[in-house]
Amino acid sequence: MNADERLIVALDVPNVLDGMKLVEQLGNSVSFYKIGLGMLTGGGLALANELKENGKRVFLDMKFFDIGATVQKAVSGIAQFDLDFLTVHGDPHVVRAAIAGRGDTNLKILAVTILTSLDRGDLDDCLIQTGDIQKLVVERARLALLAGADGVIASPQEAALIRALPEANGKLIVTPGVRPTGGDAGDQKRIATPASAIGDGADHIVMGRPIWAAKNPKDAAMAVLAELQKV
Repeated sequence: MNADERLIVALDVPNVLDGMKLVEQLGNSVSFYKIGLGMLTGGGLALANELKENGKRVFLDMKFFDIGATVQKAVSGIAQFDLDFLTVHGDPHVVRAAIAGRGDTNLKILAVTILTSLDRGDLDDCLIQTGDIQKLVVERARLALLAGADGVIASPQEAALIRALPEANGKLIVTPGVRPTGGDAGDQKRIATPASAIGDGADHIVMGRPIWAAKNPKDAAMAVLAELQKV
C-alpha cells in the first residue's frame, strides 16, 4: 500500500545522518518529508537530494522574505533541485517574485500567513495590525493566493476559514501545529489533532517532534496514519 502523503514528517533533527536514520526507521510508512531552515547548515539540500533519489517527496521550508529580486534569485536556485514544496512569506510582492523564480518547474510555492507559534500578544510585540488573529490569517491567505501562490501554510484552526475562500478553490492548505490527541503542544500555540485538521480542509499536515522524539518513531507515525484513515 502506498504511504498516505497527507502526512508530512518534519526532519527537525541536527544533521543529514540523523535525518537519514529517521527516514530509515520510518521506512515505507512515510513518503513526504519537510526540511526546515534549522537543517540547512546541517546539509539540508544534500538530504533533500538523497530523499528525492529514494523516491520521497520533499517540502523545503525556508520561509523566504526579502526584496523581490533577491527572492526570485533564491527560488530560481532552489527550483533546479526538483523539489515539491517551498515556503515564502505571504506578502504579495514576495509571492509574485517566488512564482517568477520557479519558472516552468513543478515546484509549488506555499505562502506563510502567520506562524503557528505566534498568538495575538506576539503580534502586538511586533507592531502587527490589531484585530482578530484568524481574520488576519484569512486575509493574508486571500492576498497571497491572489498573488499566485499554489497554497498556504496556516494553523489547523484557520484551515476551514481559508478553505471557504473562493480564492482557495484548487489550492493547497498545509497545516503545521498538529499534535496527536492528548499530545504536548510544545512551542505551538494554535494546534489541532490530525483528523480535525484534515476534516477542516487541510490537504497535508506537518508533524515533527511527536514523531521524531517518540520512543518508537514508526509506531508514532503509524498511529497518526491510522487516525487519518478515519477522516
